[in-house]
Amino acid sequence: MNRGPGARADASVTAVVVTYNRRELLDEALTALAAQTRAPDRIVVVDNASEDGTATMVAERFPDVDLLSLPRNLGGAGGFGAGIVRALDRDTTLLWLLDDDTVPEPDALKALLAARETTATGHDGPPTLVASRVVWTDGRDHPMNTPRSKPRATAAEQRTARAAGCVPIRSASFVSVLVDAAAVRERGLPVADYFLWNDDFEFTTRLLRGRRGVLCPESVVVHKTREFGGTDADPGDRFFYEVRNKIWLFTRSPGLAPPERVLYTGSTLRRWSRTFASSSDRTVLRRALLRGVREGLFTRPKPTAALLRDVGVEMRADDGRHRG
Repeated sequence: MNRGPGARADASVTAVVVTYNRRELLDEALTALAAQTRAPDRIVVVDNASEDGTATMVAERFPDVDLLSLPRNLGGAGGFGAGIVRALDRDTTLLWLLDDDTVPEPDALKALLAARETTATGHDGPPTLVASRVVWTDGRDHPMNTPRSKPRATAAEQRTARAAGCVPIRSASFVSVLVDAAAVRERGLPVADYFLWNDDFEFTTRLLRGRRGVLCPESVVVHKTREFGGTDADPGDRFFYEVRNKIWLFTRSPGLAPPERVLYTGSTLRRWSRTFASSSDRTVLRRALLRGVREGLFTRPKPTAALLRDVGVEMRADDGRHRG
């Protein structure tokens, strides 16, 4: 693909989009990717066994896209894991991870790359991760996708980020984030067994522990969720994944330092209280909570390599040490 104006010769960007039964939204997202003023060099679409004609649409309308069709739905976590493995089979420098209901503004990637370059330092180079500003369809900042600011960021970090119009962050979401491929090779893939919820939080905190990440407000993407709301909205039965995965994250992931575990556990419990308080069916939530606590405490995530192998995706030795 044409890199467009302002592209650096040494920056090879692969966009990875995971989709499941959202053909029309994916069409819009891929159209927006093709219209970028600095287009990605390669686009990998992971189809999580959609049943709505997604694969046919991609093949017909976007023949240059590298389509990976999985035989069963691995969720967002497994889908991004499979897509990253596919992206890393070539010499890519950066991974641009996006959801299928994310529509980037024309300068979104160009702004991410500019922020990465301007926040580089002589000491440790560019940041490991640069996240986009995520808005809803009416232009409001989407509360579901607000990256967590980095607690106790150093004065130097704050100055460097502020000079580029950015903010130091500790985590980000898969809605739109530009990630250093070398860091992924070193620290590993998303944990596929999370399936959904907290997979991006675990992955990005693991990548960023001891490293720098920034939010770039100039890179804007529209997240076309059905409703405008935050993470404390009533999730119903899916609350199981929130509870189980948070317990896995707090007890098994290397992403958080001990003081951070205490901080984020407290904020999680407060958010769960708000979720229960606003729920229309607390019986469903209570059942999901109990199941999530039981599995979070007494099971561990299955190895990511094994789950990907089951769908025909083989990890290489340099795809990351973390296996789930």
